[in-house]
Amino acid sequence: MNGERPVPPLTNPSTAAFGRIHLHFGWWSLLVFPSLGAVLEALHGFKASFYLATGDQETRRLLWPLAHAHGTLLALVHIVFGLPLPALETMTARARTVASRCLFAASILLPGGFFLGGLVLYGGDPGLGILLVPAAVVPLWMGVFLAARGAAPPPASDAERSSR
Repeated sequence: MNGERPVPPLTNPSTAAFGRIHLHFGWWSLLVFPSLGAVLEALHGFKASFYLATGDQETRRLLWPLAHAHGTLLALVHIVFGLPLPALETMTARARTVASRCLFAASILLPGGFFLGGLVLYGGDPGLGILLVPAAVVPLWMGVFLAARGAAPPPASDAERSSR
């Protein structure tokens, strides 16, 4: 051996399954949302009037790129969350489940709210779908908080504290 510690095997298969689910969702979202961005660029390039016209359409032109950007960033959050899950030893199964569900909810509500808000416009104001955006803030905050708390180093044992 070259002095490196061996990586411990996964003791909880459900932890690995959580990681795979988030990786799967994250990578597919990373395909979908940048593709949406390419479609928006094409609409801009072909000067699609329902997208570029002034007046009410300016709201759509502001909201749909927000859906693209937030969806892409949340896809990356899922990938980052899915990669180290087996290493998050301090995260309880309940916290992992709640964080996972919160991140999925936020990943649907946030970009979905921006997209739906720009789908139907009311005199320059966004449609009712925009109400999903503030509803996404709480699960996003909770999911990130639980993940950050679970990433904390485990508490030092008595033996480790006495050796300092």
